[in-house]
Amino acid sequence: MLPKLNRRRALFVLTKIDEILVWEKQKEIERDTRFVELGRYLCEVRAGQYWRVENVKSFDEFLERRFPVSRRKAYYLMSIHEHLPPQATKELKEVGWTKGLELAKIARRDRQQFDCATWLHKAREMPKEEFKQEVERELTGQETEPWEMVYFKLYKSQIPIVEQAIETAALMLGSDKSRGYCLEMICADFLAGANLENENPDVLLQSALRFFKFLPGEEKQTFLHHVTDKAS
Repeated sequence: MLPKLNRRRALFVLTKIDEILVWEKQKEIERDTRFVELGRYLCEVRAGQYWRVENVKSFDEFLERRFPVSRRKAYYLMSIHEHLPPQATKELKEVGWTKGLELAKIARRDRQQFDCATWLHKAREMPKEEFKQEVERELTGQETEPWEMVYFKLYKSQIPIVEQAIETAALMLGSDKSRGYCLEMICADFLAGANLENENPDVLLQSALRFFKFLPGEEKQTFLHHVTDKAS
């Protein structure tokens, strides 16, 4: 059954959302300070189906109008509101919405056992990337190294060659390896070949070490056995 539409409340909430979005565009430096409020209002729009006031067909269509570049941020803000306890949301304006999203991941897993005070303290004290790594270690139990997204342009005529090279590397390394690792393997292979002629032993050594990292356990032992025999 459709919820009874409270038109007065719907118009109020929709106006508030638009005010915050306009404010965000005007105050980029302070854009994180009202993200808690925005996430709460968006959740209310979805629950009460306030989007029907604007004669759109769905909540997604409503979001598409407000977030034309990407609706992902809207869902992130809603996830923060849905999963963090009230005592946490009061302090989230100090740490920003990106750290709030990481906190929501822990809260979603731990539910009633979520250690709000400890994780808020970490969020306040740690830089953004360091805090993100801390959350990932907590969720996966694995150490992670810092990473970043790298963007560069490819012409359409170049894409098939690049894709084929990455797919070939994936067949060699295994399907569980990321495209980033595959690209690293290709680059290491290129550097190893190039520096054989240029006689740069340092770069050649680094390339060889990267290759070694990709080997499975048994192959690593075989490689070390060959190296030991050659050295002796």
